[in-house]
Amino acid sequence: MSVFAHIVDCGSITKAADKLQLSKSVVSQHLKSLESDLGVALLKRTTRKQWLTAAGENFYRQCKAINQVADGAWEHAQTAQAVPHGKVRITAPNALMETLVTPVIANLLRQYPRLQPQLISSDQQLDLAKHNIDLAIRVGRSANSSDKQRRIGEFRDILCGQQDYLSTTPIEQARYIANDWQGEQICHQFLPCDDSVQGFEYRATAHCSSNSFHSCLALIKASAGIGLVPEFHPSLSSFALQAVFAQHQLPANAVYVVHPYSQYLPLSVQVCIESIEQQLTLHRCRR
Repeated sequence: MSVFAHIVDCGSITKAADKLQLSKSVVSQHLKSLESDLGVALLKRTTRKQWLTAAGENFYRQCKAINQVADGAWEHAQTAQAVPHGKVRITAPNALMETLVTPVIANLLRQYPRLQPQLISSDQQLDLAKHNIDLAIRVGRSANSSDKQRRIGEFRDILCGQQDYLSTTPIEQARYIANDWQGEQICHQFLPCDDSVQGFEYRATAHCSSNSFHSCLALIKASAGIGLVPEFHPSLSSFALQAVFAQHQLPANAVYVVHPYSQYLPLSVQVCIESIEQQLTLHRCRR
């Protein structure tokens, strides 16, 4: 039916074949099959001219409408990949959502007002299909996942505490504030910042734990103990927090993006990934 409308619009089978990038024989066969299935002649043709039959005129109007709808759908789909817009559901751990993802989304909203982000801050690795998530930011590679994942950068955690707490409490007696994912028995392998010192292993038992990074951070700020804070978190500069072992550092944490799309990423998801990756790189350069 679509080919038939093109034959009429173009004025001949040859011109329709050129426009549709099909062979003349294929277009001709489409017309023959259509007339055979309908049991009615749609076109009268000579070597120089073609014109519609009475039945063909009515049928053409309906076929023309089909092409208009198809062209509109095609144009709409292409436009959707021209400017980011619509809903995009993003999940990330609490610490990364606040300091990495949120600033990126705020900037994207200024650039693309039609974008509709839905942010889900969770330290749990949510199932993308179950929660209809378009993009997940995760620390470390996800095991046994059928979703697509790609490493976009890294960051380090800083084991830190309030200055007044660290000045009065020996490290051996310091209370450890842990996130639930760390477990009860804590073990950190510290690396030397330069060749003048050696690495070592630090072990502790969690005195307090929480399933929220924000709760852990509030306890550290309140001098309740020591714990991990991402190196780019503003608390490290805006509050009196200091590293426990200033001459050492923890191994870098790899950051991955995870999404369910096998190919043809929606533009809204694509720009979010690229912007988050750039923001992560910027944080590392500042350090």
